Amino acid sequence: MVKEEKHLTAQECTKRLTAVGDALYAIGGKWKLRVIIALREGNSRFNEIQRAIDGISAKVLASELKDLELNGFIKRTVHTGTPVIVEYELTPYADTLNDVLTALFAWGAAHREHIKAGLR
Repeated sequence: MVKEEKHLTAQECTKRLTAVGDALYAIGGKWKLRVIIALREGNSRFNEIQRAIDGISAKVLASELKDLELNGFIKRTVHTGTPVIVEYELTPYADTLNDVLTALFAWGAAHREHIKAGLR
């Protein structure tokens, strides 16, 4: 749990903003974490991943997979043969997101309940 600090120096504030910006660049957006979750659930081929993520287009999925590979979260393996099979898998580095995902799952569920309660 992050302890709330009332008075940050400008340098500390800038450092935190930079860190959050770096994190959002690597895993932010509508699809990246969903792709990671789909891979965690055992989907490894492009079409499996696309079917697991409602609403993602093939073009966007291809782009997100490239970004995640460049950032070290996934590994792409091409199996030559007939037919050629391309598989994606999470790298050990992706495990560094476990606490982030757990926190997002919990917060997302609580937020959904909060919104539902406000609509009653």
